[in-house]
Amino acid sequence: MKVILLQDVKGLGKKGELVNASDGYVRNFLFPKNLAKEANAQAMNELKNAEQSKQYKIDTQIAAANKAKSELEGSVFVMNAKAGQNGKLFGSITAKEISAEIKKQKGIDVDKRKVTLSSDIKTCGVYDVEIKLYTSITAKVQVEVKAI
Repeated sequence: MKVILLQDVKGLGKKGELVNASDGYVRNFLFPKNLAKEANAQAMNELKNAEQSKQYKIDTQIAAANKAKSELEGSVFVMNAKAGQNGKLFGSITAKEISAEIKKQKGIDVDKRKVTLSSDIKTCGVYDVEIKLYTSITAKVQVEVKAI
């Protein structure tokens, strides 16, 4: 019997998959525990629509990430920080501060966890920063730290 899984079932498949299972297993285990529903025309149409909406959402996220990448790529963000002798900062520049600066200058909301620093920013200078916008879509920007 063909069924659409409503939840992950070990040894059978993942949620939303169309699988073929024996009639007894379906009637005695999957249906009573609401783990699956029969793959009739209406359920198949719902499954197809759900897959299309999921793909549309992924496509829009990829398009937004590519747009953000084109705006960010090669940008230089100047940040001012208090520094002592030899350009050594009091504290450091964090990913959260870089994320806030990007939002302020470009209007692009970047999560602080997506900002990758090659090393801690504790002195004045220019640093390369990588921003992960989506899976396999990254933008490389520079952060210039100036002493005030």
